[in-house]
Amino acid sequence: MGARARAFAERRRRAREARREKALVPAASIAGRALVTVIAIMTFLAALTAGAAILIADASSSWRNEVSREMTVQIRPSATRDVEADLRKAAEIVRKAPGVASARPYSRDESEALLEPWLGANLDLSELPVPRLIVVTLRPGAYLDATALSRALAEAVPGASLDDHHRWMRRLALMANSVVVVAATIFALVLAAMTLAVAFATRGAMAGNREIIEVLHFVGAADDYVARQFQRHFFRLGLRGGLIGGLCAVAIFYLSATLLSALRSTPGGDQLEAMFGGFSLGGAVYGAILAIALGVALLTALVSRIIVLRHLRELS
Repeated sequence: MGARARAFAERRRRAREARREKALVPAASIAGRALVTVIAIMTFLAALTAGAAILIADASSSWRNEVSREMTVQIRPSATRDVEADLRKAAEIVRKAPGVASARPYSRDESEALLEPWLGANLDLSELPVPRLIVVTLRPGAYLDATALSRALAEAVPGASLDDHHRWMRRLALMANSVVVVAATIFALVLAAMTLAVAFATRGAMAGNREIIEVLHFVGAADDYVARQFQRHFFRLGLRGGLIGGLCAVAIFYLSATLLSALRSTPGGDQLEAMFGGFSLGGAVYGAILAIALGVALLTALVSRIIVLRHLRELS
């Protein structure tokens, strides 16, 4: 029984190989492996681009949400006024404004520390008129009339000004939107290049099987049958390449998140995390990479089907 079972299994294996060799589109070929490699590379680039755009958009949204809940009052020192008294008076005015959760005046040492990244840590600023700051935190969902508060501060404390960060937020939004537009353009170019690669591969496969295709067509085989053979073949190639490229993109994001976590205690790591987030793969990034991989497979199948049907119509 054991020998019979082995012989039967061997006959089935040979039959499958024979059917595969006689298939209209060979399942394994050098051109097919090359196309899988190209699709994997294109999917990898598209997934990286889409993931980076999502991460930057999320980080930008987080920045704007945090900044929109804060304002800054600046008190410029004057030789004729007591800056400490002006600071306390301005803080009291701000705390009474509706919608304000807290108002924290910065000490002189804290204000000078803010200038160290630009002026250096060893510079004596005691003789310079360093502006004093009050950080204002708003209540969640509360509305603050910034114009009225700015007018009240200017009347009560000469040299006081209120900055609601709207100009900075507009620039930040413009920068983030520009990055997203550039990423979308790169994504579209990658898809266009991949479409051309699939089109050339389909034409090459058709050229290699031209006689068989023409015979099938002239003996009455339906165009949909022939197109379906190519469509199924290229869908498998596209799915394989898309999954490989998508998994490579996930690995890159994971390694980046691990590296950033290791550098988080350094100043450079803090700045990278503040600018780009933690490179954590949330549901949106995973969903985008999966959608790209599946979309690549569908696009590959669709392009091959369209080209085959067009060629068959030309034969008619």
